[in-house]
Amino acid sequence: MTIPTPQAATPVEVEEAKPQSISGPSAVKGGDGRSPGKMAWLRFKRDRTGVISAYVVIFFFVIAICAPLIAKLYGKDPYTTYGSNDPSLLDDFGSPILPNGGISGDFWFGIEPGLGRDVFTFLLYGIRNSLLIAAATTLLVTVIGIAVGITAGYLGGKTDYLVGRVIDILLAFPSTLFFIAFWPVMLSILVAPDENTPVWLTVVSLISVMTAFGWASIARLLRGEVLALREREFVEAARVTGASPARIIFKELLPNLWTPILIQATLALPAYVTAEAGLAFLGVGLTDPTPDWGVMIQRGSDVYQSDITFMLFPGVSMVIFVIAFNLLGDSVRDALDPKTKR
Repeated sequence: MTIPTPQAATPVEVEEAKPQSISGPSAVKGGDGRSPGKMAWLRFKRDRTGVISAYVVIFFFVIAICAPLIAKLYGKDPYTTYGSNDPSLLDDFGSPILPNGGISGDFWFGIEPGLGRDVFTFLLYGIRNSLLIAAATTLLVTVIGIAVGITAGYLGGKTDYLVGRVIDILLAFPSTLFFIAFWPVMLSILVAPDENTPVWLTVVSLISVMTAFGWASIARLLRGEVLALREREFVEAARVTGASPARIIFKELLPNLWTPILIQATLALPAYVTAEAGLAFLGVGLTDPTPDWGVMIQRGSDVYQSDITFMLFPGVSMVIFVIAFNLLGDSVRDALDPKTKR
């Protein structure tokens, strides 16, 4: 019986696993060395609603900043009563003769019933003034809220108790009613009854009153955040190493608070735009003939039965801006904190 001879073992070629280069956005998740700011920016860019809203908001701020230049190129201003100077523009009842509020090649958005001012330039300067007041108020409210909230939360004790009670009192006030009641009193102290109130004083007073009663909400939010952060390990480690309170606040606490700060700021600005316009509509704040969103809407409410076009442009533009900024605020919140994504 013959035994078959075993065949020679077939050599097995073993190839070394070559490292494959991975490229693209799915290469490494979480370990690609990107900072939280870059990751938030990438998430924001993928949000189409947020990007479109950002473009709309930027557009409004650009035309607000460039309003004098646009008006100069356009060849008109918001104060000249073109209808009174040219009888062919208004009829005997003060309404524009041309249809759609007098819209023409010379007056792109028509003319105002009664006085005949140019609606386009009046709206440009109205947007400029409204955004100036709202942006300045938001900046001041944010700065004061940061300072008070971090101070109260970090120090604690009696300081925290006192600041907390002040915040509770301010939040208990009906702000709109208090603006209406307190703002004229403030102006009567600064200006004699027989003198006209300068526009700059009206703007400064309006910003001051809204700031005085607007910082409490962001201060309370940051106070709660700091109360939680000051017990964390990295803050305790900074104390053990002998870091000063200023260093702990600016190096340890503040970097962890930028997300709620930015979210609150982006949501506060459109709120102050509508608040300022509402006060102007009620006769508190800027008044005619100073251009303002609220002034235009208030004036439009008087003439809408004969010419609704005058109210159409300021009303639609304000709605677009407020919606766009609110959507931008939601997108910023989702980008900075993905766990809260809609």
